[in-house]
Amino acid sequence: MAVCEVCGNDYWMSFEIHTVGGNTHVFDSFECAIQRLAPVCEHCRCRIIGHGVEVEGRFYCCAHCARSADAAQGFKIRDTVGAHPG
Repeated sequence: MAVCEVCGNDYWMSFEIHTVGGNTHVFDSFECAIQRLAPVCEHCRCRIIGHGVEVEGRFYCCAHCARSADAAQGFKIRDTVGAHPG
């Protein structure tokens, strides 16, 4: 068993996540992993658990937040979920 580094739960089904930087993290749930590792939207402050968007090195949860926070560059970003091709 391993102890979750976020909540401290000692759980037999805990798991490790290895990052590109060489760090190893132990969690008992995806919720705890998201809390520790997911980036935060620079506009609305929610955790980015999907693809999100990056503008000038800043991370946003969606195109709307990117446009709201950085009108000069954010206008280039478009959400494509549900967009009809062609």
